[in-house]
Amino acid sequence: IANPLPLGFLALAGGTLMLAGLQLGWIPRGEGHQVALVLLAFVVPLQLVSSVFGFLARDVVTGTGMGLLAGTWLAIALVTLTTPPGALSEALGTLLVASAALLLVPAGAASLAKVVPAAVIATTSVRFALTGVAQLGAGAAWADAAGIVGLVLCALAAYAGLALALEDARQAAWLPLLRRGGGAADGEVGVRRQI
Repeated sequence: IANPLPLGFLALAGGTLMLAGLQLGWIPRGEGHQVALVLLAFVVPLQLVSSVFGFLARDVVTGTGMGLLAGTWLAIALVTLTTPPGALSEALGTLLVASAALLLVPAGAASLAKVVPAAVIATTSVRFALTGVAQLGAGAAWADAAGIVGLVLCALAAYAGLALALEDARQAAWLPLLRRGGGAADGEVGVRRQI
């Protein structure tokens, strides 16, 4: 099974860019429903596939992280789709804060072997926490901060997706992923205990 992380991280990059655009006003609030549809059509299915193939590859970190992301993006999309543009949702805010905390589990586990993927998941946790606090009514500055962290996350996720895809395509590390311990390549090129 090929490494599903490039697909999941590139979907994350697209999703966080769309939400950041909405939070920072680059995409008008009136187009929130269109952003929700993009998340439903693009981000959720790709991260769900990444989760399933992560579990099939026996990588609980990938499976769990991508599964949590798919579910969180699905919730964001459905709430955004069914509420008036710019409306706040305490239910969504609570879920986002919870999801931020839950993402620390795969981030912590990944940090033992995969530093860059762990950084992507940890940054996603921060991004969701800030968005959650904004949804709970803390103010527009929190949404702006979430949007800015979302842009950083977009770049980091795109880098990680590219590095992982190149590594699998070339059967050797090309861009640094800062693997260590059990995440470092085993004796055979392109074969690792963990993806």
